[in-house]
Amino acid sequence: MQHSRVQGHLVMNLVVSHELSVRVPVDAVYEAGDPYAVRFAFHLPGDAPVTWFFARELLLDGITGPAGEGDVHIHPVDEASTEVRILLRSPAGDAVLRAPSAPLLAFLAGTARLVPVGQELIGRELDAELAAILRGRENAG
Repeated sequence: MQHSRVQGHLVMNLVVSHELSVRVPVDAVYEAGDPYAVRFAFHLPGDAPVTWFFARELLLDGITGPAGEGDVHIHPVDEASTEVRILLRSPAGDAVLRAPSAPLLAFLAGTARLVPVGQELIGRELDAELAAILRGRENAG
């Protein structure tokens, strides 16, 4: 399988308090070789990028309703689902981000064109079968 990817650039707001938030550029990457995961690199002012991996399905579910457990929780901010709230928990502390849903949905639609949701294993199984066939030819020759 050719290692195709979908890349996107999003802008989220890091919520510091009710009165203050900071715009954070985010590079989003999805690779067909790891079809369940989406990588977000958060570019915080004055710091090296911070990378988090999210389950693609978690992001999709969190746009329309509460999703997640453990370190990541996502839910729509309003009934129209125009914005999502992302809570990240780590030993260093918690972070709350808000992101417009439309750019996130557009990025996720691109991932679905590359690897349709629900068909993540199919590509991997085909890759394994093809590799086994090719190994058999090498051994036979």
